[in-house]
Amino acid sequence: MKIHIGADHAGFHLKEFLKKWLLEEGHEVVDHGANTENQEDDYPDFIAPVARAIAGDPERSRGVILGGSGQGEAIVANRFPKVRAAVYYGGPEQIVTLAREHNDANILSLGARLLSFPDAKRAVSLFLMTPFSTQPRHARRLAKIENLKSNI
Repeated sequence: MKIHIGADHAGFHLKEFLKKWLLEEGHEVVDHGANTENQEDDYPDFIAPVARAIAGDPERSRGVILGGSGQGEAIVANRFPKVRAAVYYGGPEQIVTLAREHNDANILSLGARLLSFPDAKRAVSLFLMTPFSTQPRHARRLAKIENLKSNI
């Protein structure tokens, strides 16, 4: 699977860890930056390219975005059509599973300041291995969400 990944300075080290692991797992990884830990960078500069890539290929690619809390990053990503970014910064891992099963989330936004490296790895693993539900109610709801975006 093609994984697009991006982070600001707060998520830089966790991004590098996850990128290495994803490559070892055999995924194609496209790194949209940051390429250095620069406290002056702005997360939209790295998150928008990830979201744009997912919007262009939502069926065959996934995204992992990282920032301090993951919240601002998800807000940026969700501005793009066909993108459904879910935030995870700890707590029950079922949140990640439900985001995939019920919402067909195609980007996982991680709060790097709030997660250990092993917890982030586990969340990404769950995100990648959990399929979207085949229940018609979930597809119907996603269609309504897409319709909202086109009617704004």
